[in-house]
Amino acid sequence: MSTPRTPGGAPPRVLTVAGSDSGGGAGIQADLKTMLALGVHGMSVLTAVTAQNSLGVHGAWELPPEAVEAQYRAVVDDIGVQAVKTGMLSSAVLVETVAGLLAAGTAPVVVDPVGVSKHGDPLLADSALDAVRHRLLPLATVATPNLDEVTQLTGVRVESAEGLREAALAVLEFGPRWALIKGGHLPGEAVDLLTDGTAEHWLRAPRHDNRHTHGTGCTLASALASGLAEGLPVPEAAARAKEYVTGALAAGFALGAGIGPVDHGWRLTGGGDA
Repeated sequence: MSTPRTPGGAPPRVLTVAGSDSGGGAGIQADLKTMLALGVHGMSVLTAVTAQNSLGVHGAWELPPEAVEAQYRAVVDDIGVQAVKTGMLSSAVLVETVAGLLAAGTAPVVVDPVGVSKHGDPLLADSALDAVRHRLLPLATVATPNLDEVTQLTGVRVESAEGLREAALAVLEFGPRWALIKGGHLPGEAVDLLTDGTAEHWLRAPRHDNRHTHGTGCTLASALASGLAEGLPVPEAAARAKEYVTGALAAGFALGAGIGPVDHGWRLTGGGDA
């Protein structure tokens, strides 16, 4: 059950630690839109600035660790958080910095181990992979890699839905409590697997014929964190996040000359069909 909001009280608070997408479809921008759509208060720690549009990432500039730490401390020490979501952490020093901050907290953490953009642009240095594996993933309540990120982190390649189980177990070896393996790159229906190594929850949705899918990973992870901030159990939060991102995918729209974003406000416009 989610925690009821008292009249005049603040909504649940979720902190995203991620990079900026100047095109507004992914990253911090997608996270905050998702959080607003789901009724929680979104806050942000910016880790990098990207020059990005519908055609790809044209440049990326990492913020210094002290700036990341100052943002985090300013939010957590004064306002507090009920959940944290991490996204683009492009270097080992940023992963180490964020992991050190998270280790001192108690809020649930959703780790989206962002490796490449929707357009294939690298967003995580190879030298940072060990830090993600051994410093960040052990702190995760839920890790949400896509299939490319599973391969990057574990070497496991998934060719069918049956392979999601092997991928999840490989990710769980690094210590997250739950792994949500996103099978969106597989043919057929959109199927994801959520498991803690014992219980399995298969999250299925029809595949929508829409190429405008920019921001799906950020959106799913932020929706999941929003549910955890409300006090939902992990399986329930994941199921709700899947339903929300499915509707956002169905309503994705053309923007620019390339791949457009999912529609985070689909419930307001009636454009999605989950």
